[in-house]
Amino acid sequence: MMVMGKIKVLVVDDSAVVRKVFSEELSREKDIQVIGTAPDPYVARDKIVALKPDVITLDIEMPRMDGITFLRKLMKYYPLPVIIVSSLTKEGGSLALEAMEIGAVEVISKPGEAYSVGDMSAQLAEKIRAAAQVDMGRRRTMLAAAPAKAAPKLSLTKTTNKIIAIGASTGGTEALKDVLTQFPPNTPGIMIVQHMPAKFTTSFAERLDSLCQIRVKEAEDGDAVVPGTALLAPGNFHMVMRRSGARYYVNVKTGPMVCYQRPAADVLFNSVAAYGGANAIGIILTGMGKDGAQGMLKMKQAGAKTIAQDEASCVVFGMPKEAIEAGGVDKVVSLKDIPAMALKMLEED
Repeated sequence: MMVMGKIKVLVVDDSAVVRKVFSEELSREKDIQVIGTAPDPYVARDKIVALKPDVITLDIEMPRMDGITFLRKLMKYYPLPVIIVSSLTKEGGSLALEAMEIGAVEVISKPGEAYSVGDMSAQLAEKIRAAAQVDMGRRRTMLAAAPAKAAPKLSLTKTTNKIIAIGASTGGTEALKDVLTQFPPNTPGIMIVQHMPAKFTTSFAERLDSLCQIRVKEAEDGDAVVPGTALLAPGNFHMVMRRSGARYYVNVKTGPMVCYQRPAADVLFNSVAAYGGANAIGIILTGMGKDGAQGMLKMKQAGAKTIAQDEASCVVFGMPKEAIEAGGVDKVVSLKDIPAMALKMLEED
């Protein structure tokens, strides 16, 4: 776990271009140092032992040994924070999700048509800073404990025209799974921002949909926010809520990054504050940075009820901490208690 000094990064990728771009862009960051690169896991293994990096960026499609196999070995024998680097394909998205279930902490796409080098660089630097804060010992314990016992099925007796907005980043893929799988089929409409690149959100939504009692889908422009459905903001697009009479719906749009993110939780939360007011519940989960803090404060000021994940159950206690310190949080609870707290709030007048 990185405490002070520069964050030492090892770039593992079979593409010489990616290794060069990552090294050049990260060299501009005062708190990050690329201490080496490797074209495949075998070279990486030796450099990890010799250079002792704080964070690794890892391509999952490589020769000699694929990234998933290497990651399994790494998590078993030498656990380090790993950021998965992948191409913008559906297969890449599925592999990235598998990698995060094994123990990777973040995912980023290779620079290309969807992401400029500038956008990618800003996101990569932020993800490296987040990864450096992850306590891998605690993360391994959390991952090992997750499937041990099925969560109890919760119920919601009172349904109203209410909505739930959720923001998450580092560690959020597992946290969202834990929360959403506990929601009953008649849960009010949910909107989610999880910091993930384009294409990866498609696979993530499909994965969640296969596990949950509610429907989970990647949001499309104009989708209605209705009970029993969760809409996940697509990677590289902001999502905002709108209202027409009693009908809530979402707009999916481009725009500048907010808090180094697109999608950004602040963008969603600000719109929910404006159009949802006291009908909304806001939830902020594990993640690095300040995204969501000001938006959650606006939600609370507009009459919404708000929940933050506590430090003990967070992979990174950044976003919840910022929201708490900004004064936008009503309740701070453990991840396992968030679904029940949200349902309790929904049933209160």
